[in-house]
Amino acid sequence: MNSLYIVATPIGNLEDITLRALRVLKEVDVILCEDTRVTQKLLAKYEISAKQLATYNEQESGVTAGKIIQWLGDGKNVALVSDAGTPGISDPGGMLVQKVREALPEVKIESVPGASALTTALSIAGVPVHDFVFLGFLPHKKGRETLFKEIATSERTMVFYESPHRIIKTLESLQEFSPNKRVTIARELTKIHEEIKSGTPVELLEYFSKNPNKVRGEFVVIVS
Repeated sequence: MNSLYIVATPIGNLEDITLRALRVLKEVDVILCEDTRVTQKLLAKYEISAKQLATYNEQESGVTAGKIIQWLGDGKNVALVSDAGTPGISDPGGMLVQKVREALPEVKIESVPGASALTTALSIAGVPVHDFVFLGFLPHKKGRETLFKEIATSERTMVFYESPHRIIKTLESLQEFSPNKRVTIARELTKIHEEIKSGTPVELLEYFSKNPNKVRGEFVVIVS
C-alpha cells in the first residue's frame, strides 16, 4: 500500500534528523516542500537525490491538493516536509492530511516524528509543563488583545511562536496584561546563537531593547 508520510525535519541543526526520515526521503516518489530551496539544502547534505520536489502550502500556490491526491491515487508514495520542524504544527500543509483522508481513505498516512520548536523549547525552559496550552502564532490584529487577556488569567503554562518583527510589541502587551508572570523566551533553537532568557516582561523588554542584535530568528515564548 502506498503512503503519505508526514516527515519532521531539523529546526536549525541539520544533524537533528532521524534515520527513518532519511530513508523515507530517499524512497518516496515525491517530496512536498514548503520551499524547495530549503529542502534541497537538507537533501544535499545527506546526498539524497529526490525523484521529484514540489511546492505545497495552505494557499496552494504550488501544486494543489487535488494533484497530490491524484499522485497518491496513482500509487505514488509522497512525503510532506516543512522548512523546519513538524508539518502541520503552525506550518503550511496542515489541511492536506484531512483532504487525503477524505478522498483516499485507503492510503496510509504515516507520521515520521522528529524535531519541533515547541517541544524543544519546553524541554529546556525549566518551567512547569505537565499542563500547557499551545497557541501557535498569535493573530496580528483581530483577537490579539483577547488572547493576551486570556494568557493573563490562565493557570496553565501558555506557549506560542513569535517573529522578530513583533517580539517587542508582544513583550509590551505581556507587560501590560501579565506584568508579574514569568516569561521564558527561546530563540534560534539548535543553532549557533541559541539563547534562552527568562524574567518578567519588563526585564525581557529591557534586555531586547538594549540588544537589538538579539531580535533575530524565530522565537518561542513561554508564559508560566
